[in-house]
Amino acid sequence: MPWNEETDLVRTLAHRVARTWGLDVFDVQLRRESIGLVVRVFIDRPAPGPGDGATASESTAEGVTVEDCQHVSHDLSAALDVEDVLDQAYTLEVSSPGLDRPLRGVEDYRRFTGRLATIVVSEPIDGQQHLSGRLRGLDADDVLLEGGRQRVHRIPLASITRARLNVEF
Repeated sequence: MPWNEETDLVRTLAHRVARTWGLDVFDVQLRRESIGLVVRVFIDRPAPGPGDGATASESTAEGVTVEDCQHVSHDLSAALDVEDVLDQAYTLEVSSPGLDRPLRGVEDYRRFTGRLATIVVSEPIDGQQHLSGRLRGLDADDVLLEGGRQRVHRIPLASITRARLNVEF
C-alpha cells in the first residue's frame, strides 16, 4: 500500500478515536526511524466554537492531558490492529502539539489571538522575514501581529511560510 494511503487510513482512524474522547487530531505522521516505523499522532482540544462562551486562552489553558494521550493511544492501537492498516510492526506515539505549536491556518490565527507568536514570511514585511509579536486577529486575508512599540504588522496569509506560538510563562 502506498505511504500516503497508509497515512490517510491512520488519520481517519485517529480522528474517529479522538472524537470519542472529545478531542481533535492536529497531525498524523508516519516515519521510518532507526527503531522502525513510528506513527505519531498529535491530538488537541477542539477550538471554542462561536457562542460557547470560552475564549482561546481558556480552551488552550486546559490543554491535552497525559490521560487523554493514554486513552487515544490505547484505543487507536486496538483500532489499527483490528483494521490491519499497517503491514509491519510500528511504534505508536500520541502527544499534544506542544506549547510552541505550529499555526496552520485561519482558524489557528483566530483561536490564538492574544498569544505571542513568531511568523516567517516568503517576502519581507516592513524589512523583516521573521516577525515576532502578539497576534491581534485577522483582517480579510491578513494576520495582524503587534510587534515592538505597538506597531501592527499586516501579514498576508499567502506569504506565511511557517508560524508558531511562543511559550509564555
